[in-house]
Amino acid sequence: MTIWAYVVRRIALAVLVLFGVATITFLMVRIVPSDPAAVYVGSNARPEQIAQARRDLGLDKPLYVQYGIYMKNLVKGDWGDSLRTKRPVLNDIMHFLPTSLELIITALVVATIVGVIFGVTTAHRKGTWIDLVMRVFSTGGVSIPAFWLALMLQIAFFRVLHLLPVAGQSDIFVAQAHPITAITGMPVVDALITGNWPAFTDSARHLVLPMLCLAAYPMGVIMRMTRSSMLEAMGNDYIRMARALGVPPRTLLYKDALKNAFGPVLTVIGLTFAYSLTGTFFVELIFAWPGLGYYATTSILSMDYPAIMGVTIMVAAAYVLVNLAVDLAQAFLDPRIALS
Repeated sequence: MTIWAYVVRRIALAVLVLFGVATITFLMVRIVPSDPAAVYVGSNARPEQIAQARRDLGLDKPLYVQYGIYMKNLVKGDWGDSLRTKRPVLNDIMHFLPTSLELIITALVVATIVGVIFGVTTAHRKGTWIDLVMRVFSTGGVSIPAFWLALMLQIAFFRVLHLLPVAGQSDIFVAQAHPITAITGMPVVDALITGNWPAFTDSARHLVLPMLCLAAYPMGVIMRMTRSSMLEAMGNDYIRMARALGVPPRTLLYKDALKNAFGPVLTVIGLTFAYSLTGTFFVELIFAWPGLGYYATTSILSMDYPAIMGVTIMVAAAYVLVNLAVDLAQAFLDPRIALS
């Protein structure tokens, strides 16, 4: 199979997966015992108002007709209107997504840097106390629930040390005195671009705790995968030959072994990015971070089924696209993947 045939096959598979996710989500939401029309008009609505809302929302049509309309509108970019905010779901998602991306990207960058460095170190120091301590550290990062870690970070850095804010995205007084001009929708980035240094410092301080909480799991996974891949790479004949020829250990580790061990690590980084889109839900709720996770949680609690479906499809699309991008990057870097 040529590399371009592999690309076409992977794109077709990604489209099929998204179609399946949209179908399953549509059916699951319809099974939930709730009345979207009653949610839409409010708790004090009269029966005739609920019946009119059911007609307006198309809920009086047969299920297969509703499904056809939904899939047609989905392809056109019309994801329906939120029952809670009364705004288009896609607009709501695009409003809340940048703040989540700022949190996720920052957490993943930190997790990747720390995870790769610690993973290489543990592989190089295999069997020593450094290896043992870092393996325990990585296992803790993978095992500790995000909500418990979030609470512990709040107690330690806010209640005990008084170093960082407990929740929110900015201090209300700083936000009033130094408002941020919205450009990307990411407060830290926008404050940096516009040179709003008081707002930048304040937003960065609010970002630290949720970022650390969200980075714990991917950091542990990346560290363990880097260690495993490095140990496998360092056992190859060319590494032993280079060591026998007197190649410096740092060059051997970071230029030769890590380069060949980074393929599986790249896959894990891509998957943990997609995982963080759902892992951020608890983190955003605990830290009152106004992102996609906060929007999804409030939508679930209010039974806002168009918003629930929209968030589900958005997360699934991100997961599929990131996985596709990683697979294609590996195929271009190593043509043997496309030919296998």
